[in-house]
Amino acid sequence: MLTTAISLAFTLLGAALLLTGGRLLYGPTLPDRIMALDALYINAVALLVLAGIHFDSALYFEVALFIALLGFIGTAALCRFASRGRLFE
Repeated sequence: MLTTAISLAFTLLGAALLLTGGRLLYGPTLPDRIMALDALYINAVALLVLAGIHFDSALYFEVALFIALLGFIGTAALCRFASRGRLFE
């Protein structure tokens, strides 16, 4: 039962990554692309957590935490750049 659920979750997360990747490439506006990049970070973190459960390894959880931190900083920097036109004062 668990292997079926994990396989289904991998499939759905792969589809989510493809769809958000399409939005990132073909998004009509910059805010759409920033939100797609943020969704990609979230999906990547979910995929790593799922891989950590599947392979029973704590390393995946640490990498997921690091990517989540980088994703937050990257999204904040991109939003600041989009609103002000520059990153630093």
